[in-house]
Amino acid sequence: MKTRTLAIIKPDAVASGHTGKIISRITNEGFSILGSKQIKMNLSQAEGFYDIHRGKPFFEELTQFMSSGSCIVLALEKENAVKEWRNVIGATNPDEADEGTIRKLYAKDLGQNAVHGSDSAENGQKEIAYFFAEFELILN
Repeated sequence: MKTRTLAIIKPDAVASGHTGKIISRITNEGFSILGSKQIKMNLSQAEGFYDIHRGKPFFEELTQFMSSGSCIVLALEKENAVKEWRNVIGATNPDEADEGTIRKLYAKDLGQNAVHGSDSAENGQKEIAYFFAEFELILN
């Protein structure tokens, strides 16, 4: 069954000019892009999106970073989308990511790790809804 996941090309990867390569990788991996937009979150929006991490030591650094520049948010669909996308992006820490994964190729460090991926199908749906109205998604 096809499922959905949210992908974010984070400010570090956008600023470094990796957007095209990452989107190419997404399509080459067989994902359908149901929605895509460039945004610049303000701090309040970043805090709302990452609210699940509020109170954790990295929350402030993460939300400051995510509101520091442009991001590309993408709603993706594929069989087992969450698992497949997480395999493509690699471990959160690029030093631990497998060769050829997006984070191994483009991340600067643990904090600036190029891309976001939902951690479950349920969270993928919630995260997509945070950035996209259903009518903005183009179903294939």
